[in-house]
Formats: sequence, structure tokens, C-alpha cells
Amino acid sequence: MTHSERLRVLFCDHLNLARGKYLPSKGPADGGTNFCRSTFGVQFDKDLMPAPGSMMLEGLPDMEARYLGTDIRQSWQDGEKVVVGDLWDIDGAPLGTCGRQALKRAIADWGDKGLTPMIGIELEATAFQFTEDGKVEPYDNPGGIVYGTGPFTDPAGFTDAIWDRAQEAGFRLDMITAEFDAPQFEFTLSFDEALKAADDVFLFRQLAREVALEHGVLLSFLPKPIADRGGLGMHINFSFRDKNGINVIGPGQDPGDLAKGCMAGLIHHHRGMSALLAPTVTSYDRLQPAGLAGYWDNWAIDHRGVTTRIASEGGAKARLEHRMADGTANVYSAIATVLQAAKLGVDNGYALPAAETQDCFEGQDSTIGAPASLAEALDELGKDTALCGAVGQLLVDNLIFMKTDEIEKTKDLTGDALRDWYIHFL
Repeated sequence: MTHSERLRVLFCDHLNLARGKYLPSKGPADGGTNFCRSTFGVQFDKDLMPAPGSMMLEGLPDMEARYLGTDIRQSWQDGEKVVVGDLWDIDGAPLGTCGRQALKRAIADWGDKGLTPMIGIELEATAFQFTEDGKVEPYDNPGGIVYGTGPFTDPAGFTDAIWDRAQEAGFRLDMITAEFDAPQFEFTLSFDEALKAADDVFLFRQLAREVALEHGVLLSFLPKPIADRGGLGMHINFSFRDKNGINVIGPGQDPGDLAKGCMAGLIHHHRGMSALLAPTVTSYDRLQPAGLAGYWDNWAIDHRGVTTRIASEGGAKARLEHRMADGTANVYSAIATVLQAAKLGVDNGYALPAAETQDCFEGQDSTIGAPASLAEALDELGKDTALCGAVGQLLVDNLIFMKTDEIEKTKDLTGDALRDWYIHFL
């Protein structure tokens, strides 16, 4: 079996699941394949819902996933190549519920300013192993420590396998290490142009889960799957290059007008953004004060207690880091949300509050925190009409509908039962 015998066409849906098909490989040509549009009404429990944009009650028509031949890449699985598709409706218009289309609009909006968004993502995950009765329990790595490496941190070697397979498939990894609480791990991918970075994260996340599973490990990107251990996020680092390829964010110790405008936008839309960046019921177990998780509407230089952190580095590495999102978010929608909120700040001249001066453990200057629940977050999103319009109203309407149903279906679940409603998917 050769690597060119089949093509795996994937797209990221509203639940952050990788949907796709295997097709015969036809070489490096542009192509497309149809899916049922009502996939955007499917819930985690496989209930089919008449969500906005799903057209469930209008005949369950097709949508098309189109891809470019130049985007086809080597897969991490034998005998295949892989590509990410854009979604289009049956009339040939960009599908309004597609996060990748929302990100492309955000990139184009910044392009109108002569700027190219650059993105770097930090993914955090928890490793579980299977018990004899088919349940899951935390991965057994009693020697695991923060910044741990080697067999004490990963006795089964699944992170070594992820590194090797990712390298073979052409992913550019900056780092794999252990996070603060065992058995947690962090995966950081290299900075790249926004769409390429998002595709890499979407595919790498699938790679990591599939390779880990081969080693008997269920890798979960849920934000707080173990109640007595720390939360896990998906930090979105971003900067902008001008037409000459120069990073225009500015040095960390002296943020310029662009950085200040971006931060003002992120703070202004702090509560409205939360449902798009932290979109599951369990997300709000992580989003808590003193959790280093993007709870407060604040910023500072090189301060991990704030939501928007300015890296201390300058030059090519100058960047802003937004720390609210978690790994259950559709990475395309999440990046689009951060970029659009930042752009609203620049366009509208929002006032930027003073930098945070306190430690964010025992005190903070900010008085506005994240919503207390997914239900509250959905309400805040619905009221933020500027953000909804910028990200895409149909995408937002679909999210609110599906997540309202999710809240209802999980309202009687707590602890491991709530975790297990999600864990095999996320």
C-alpha cells in the first residue's frame, strides 16, 4: 500500500470534531466532495437538531468541501494523504456555519489594512488510560512534573511517537513538555500565517489523539477533566506582518498603537467572546479567578495571570497572547474571534485600561470577569452584536442553538459523568 492510494478529506464542524471521507487519490489536483449540510445540526449524543444553518427541516441538502491540490499533504497514517476543506453551500456561496470560512474573512479584513495575521497555538491536554471495564482513568505517570520529559513523565512513550509522526508528516513543532499537573501535556506549534497555522493545529490535534490511542492512551483536550487538578487551555498567540514582512506589533516593553488597539478590543468584547472560545459546559470549571486561565478582562507585559499577555520579546518574536480559549473550541472560529475582536478595537478606538498591577492570585485591578457558566456566556455573546456580525451571524446563531441544547442535556450530569459525555470526542 502506497501513500498515494487514498485521500482523507477533513473539515472541522461546529462541535470541533474532525468530519471527513476517504476518497481515491487523484494526484495533487484541486477537488471537492459533498457532505450533508445537516451535519451542523448533529449533537454530541448524535441527536439531529434543526439548528440555524443546518437545513434539517429543508430536506437535509448537500454542502461541498472544496480543497486545493497545493494543500494536500502527507498523512500520519499509512497509505493516505490528507487535506482540509472549505465548506460551500449548494448555491456556491461560502457556508455561513463554517469556521474556516469565518477565519478567511478575518484574514481578508486585516489584509485590507495591509497586514497579514501570524498565529502560534499552545495546546494543552490530559492523558487517560482505559480500565479493564472500558472506563477511563488518569494516565499512570507518577514521576510526572511540570516541564517533565522522558520516561518518568511518559512511560509509554506516546509523546515520543507523536513527535516522530508529526515530523514525518511535515508539522513544525516548537515543543512538547509536561504541564503543571500530571498527567497533563503541552504541544506548541510554530508560528505561521493564520490559515496555515489553524490547519496545522486542527490536523495535529487529530494526529495526537490517533497516535496516542495506538499506545492505549486517550488524549483529551477538555479544559478541566480532573476536578482536583489544574485547567487546560488553547493559548492564541498572534502578531501581524506588513507588506515588507516586518512584525508590526512592537517590542514587548513598549506596545505601539496597533497592539494597544488590539488589546482594547479584546477587553471590550471579553465576555461576548467567551462562548466562542470556551464553548462547553465544562469550560467554566476552568474559567475561574486565580486560575491563570483568561478570567479577568485585563492585560499586562509578561504576566501569566492576565487574559491578554504581551510577550517580553521584541522583533520577529513580538506578539500578543490571548489565554481564554480552551481545546474544545473550533480553532478556526476561535482565531477568527480573537482577530475580529482585536480589529474592532483598532477600528473603533476603544479606550485601553491601565495594565494590571496585581498578582491575579490574591488580588487584581480588574473588576470584570468571564461569565460564570456556558448559559451566561451564550447570553453575553448574543448581546454583543458587533462581535456577532464580525465573526458571522449564522455561525453564532448555530452555536447558540446547539450549545443551549447541550446545556439542557447535561444539566443533571456532574463530575466524571459530565466529563465522560464529552471525553471520547474532545
